Amino acid sequence: MTCNRFTFSCAVVSLFLFSCSGSNQTSSSATVANTSTNTGTTERTSAPVPTGEVSKAWVADNGDGTYKNPIIYSDYSDPDVCRVGDDYYMTSSSFNAIPGLQILHSKDLVNWKIIGYALDENTPSEHFSKPQHGNGVWAPAIRHHNGEFYIYWGDPDYGVYMVKTKDPAGQWEKPVLVMEGKGLIDSCPLWDEDGKAYLVHAYAGSRAGIKSVLAVNRMNPEGTKVLDAGVMVFDGHDNHPTVEGPKFYKHNGYYYIFAPAGGVSTGWQLVLRSKNVYGPYEEKIVMDQGNTTINGPHQGAWVDTPTGEDWFIHFQDIEAYGRVVHLQPMEWKNDWPVIGEDKDGDGKGQPVMSYKKPNVGKSYPKVTPQESDEFDGNGLGLQWQWHANPKATWAFATGSTGKLRLFTEQLPADFKNYWDVPNLLLQKFPAEDFTATTKLTFTPNTEKLQNERTGLIVMGEDYAYLSLVSKKDGIYLAYTSVDDAHKGTPEKEQLLGKLNGKEVYLRVNIDKGAQCRFSYSEDGNQFKEVGSTFTAVPGRWIGAKVGLFATRPDKTNDAGYADYDWFRITK
Repeated sequence: MTCNRFTFSCAVVSLFLFSCSGSNQTSSSATVANTSTNTGTTERTSAPVPTGEVSKAWVADNGDGTYKNPIIYSDYSDPDVCRVGDDYYMTSSSFNAIPGLQILHSKDLVNWKIIGYALDENTPSEHFSKPQHGNGVWAPAIRHHNGEFYIYWGDPDYGVYMVKTKDPAGQWEKPVLVMEGKGLIDSCPLWDEDGKAYLVHAYAGSRAGIKSVLAVNRMNPEGTKVLDAGVMVFDGHDNHPTVEGPKFYKHNGYYYIFAPAGGVSTGWQLVLRSKNVYGPYEEKIVMDQGNTTINGPHQGAWVDTPTGEDWFIHFQDIEAYGRVVHLQPMEWKNDWPVIGEDKDGDGKGQPVMSYKKPNVGKSYPKVTPQESDEFDGNGLGLQWQWHANPKATWAFATGSTGKLRLFTEQLPADFKNYWDVPNLLLQKFPAEDFTATTKLTFTPNTEKLQNERTGLIVMGEDYAYLSLVSKKDGIYLAYTSVDDAHKGTPEKEQLLGKLNGKEVYLRVNIDKGAQCRFSYSEDGNQFKEVGSTFTAVPGRWIGAKVGLFATRPDKTNDAGYADYDWFRITK
C-alpha cells in the first residue's frame, strides 16, 4: 500500500495521513492521443482494478452495459484525463482546497475511485494558510511522458506550475514554477516527435488584463521551464469569447487544441487544428448544448481505449452541485472530432444522457469515488479536503480508536464568519439528493474556555451548520446560518437547548435543488429537525461542500476536542 503524507516542513511532518485504498499504481505505455506523441515511454504493468464501496447516492454504471451521465455527480471542475495502457487517470481544479489535485483512477472511464493527490499544500505556503477562495489550482492537465506522470496548472496570481511522479498514487515531487506571471492559466504541455516541448495556455482577464486569447510557448525537453515569450495562436474575441481551458494534442499530422468558449454555463466546445504548432489554426465547434439540458458542455479531455474507440470527458456547471463530470462518445470525421450525438450530420454533436459503456476489452465492477468514512484507519479518506493549508494540530485520525479527533482551533483575529476559517474539513456533494450523518462526542475544555464549538456544516457563499457549543453550565446545540458570507455578513445563531450528555448524531438531508434540512438525535434513532430549509449555493468557482469543523474564540495551551466516530453518506 502506498500512502500520501502531508509534508509541509519538518515542523509538521507528523501531521496525520490521508489514507490510500489501492496498491502502487503502475501502467503500460500511453497512447499518442493522451501523451501528445509520448516518445521513449517505458513499459509499466497494469494498475489494480479499483474496488471499494459503491455509493448509495449516485452510480453511473447501469449494470447492463450502459452508463448514465454525469459519470461523477461531484464537483471535479475542469477534468483532464490520460490513458496509460488500460488505466485512466483523472485530475481536476482544486483551487484553495488541500490536499490538492486529487487523482482518480478508472479502468473503463465510467467507474472511478480516488487513489491519491499531487499537492500536499498550495504554494506559497504562508499565503495559502488562509482561505484563498477561487485562487490556487486552475484547470490542470495530466500527461504521461518518458515513464513519468506530469500535471501542469495555472495559478492566476503566480504563474504556471508543474509536478511529476512515477507513481500517481504515491508521492509527487515538489511543484516547479515553469512560467512566472500574473494571469497565466489553463496550461497544457505537448511533447512532439522531434523531442521539442510546447506549452499552450490562456489568460485570466482579472489579472492579465486580456482574455479570450491562447498562446504557445517553447519549453525545455524536461518540461520545467519555458524558453520564450510565447506566440499568440488564437484570438477568440470575434467568434469565441472567453476561449480558455486549452488541451494540446497531435493526431494524424495535425496539432489540435481543444478549448471551450462562450462561458461556463452557456458555452460550447471548440477545436482548433493546424499542420504547424504555431498556426494558423482552423476552427470548428464540435459540441454544444443542442436540444439537451446539459448547459455549456465545457472543458475536458480526449481519451481513447485500447480497442480504438474515442471518448471525451467534460464538465457541466450545476450551481450548488458544482461542475459535474460527463462522458461523451467521440469519433473522427475528415480529421475533425465529433463529440456526442450528431443527429443532423453537420459535424457538431450534443451531449448524451445515457450510452453504451466504452469498449475497453474487459468488464469491470462498479466503483465510485469515496464518500463515507468510518475513521478506522490511521488517516482520513482521500475525499476530504481542508479549506486552506492545514496545521498538524487540527486533526488526528487514529485507527486504534476508530475515531477522528478534531481539536478546536482559534478563530482568526478578524473573524466575521466561517468564510475566513481555514480548518473546515470538507468534501464535495456526491449526488443531487443525499443524506450526511455523523456521530460525535464533544469534550470541550470548560475549565479554561467557553464557546468552543464543533459540528456539521454545508459550506458555500451562503452556509449553515448544526453545532455543539460549550457554555458555563454545559453543552448546547445551536443552529447557525449566514447569507453572503463572502461579504462578511454576521452569523445568525439559534440556541436549541442543552444536551443531556456529550454524544450526539448530526444530520443534513440534501434534496433536489440543494434544499438542506438539518436534524439531530441523542440516541441515533429519533431525529429532530432544526431551523428552516437552507438552500445551498456555490462557493467561489466551486460547488457547495459538506463536512466538519472545531473552533474556539480564545487562545489556550490546551484546546478541547471532538471525537467523530464516523461520517456516512446515504440516499
